[in-house]
Amino acid sequence: MSKMNPLELVQTYREMVLLYEALDEKIDHLIMSNNGTMEKMSSADLEQYREWARQRSEVLNDMRILEQQLNIDDRDD
Repeated sequence: MSKMNPLELVQTYREMVLLYEALDEKIDHLIMSNNGTMEKMSSADLEQYREWARQRSEVLNDMRILEQQLNIDDRDD
């Protein structure tokens, strides 16, 4: 990632945002299919939830790295 030009970085960032949103939507649907709670999930659903949540966290971490490279500051000052 570090040797990409700015346009490639922006495109990669955009792809990561879409992936993050897709994973987040999958997680939301899984939770809603279990009456809005993780407490009643089967072990298979809970395992799936954990995998998607892990993937989402990894994507978010990668997005933060790209934000630093692109000097994106989303803080409200």
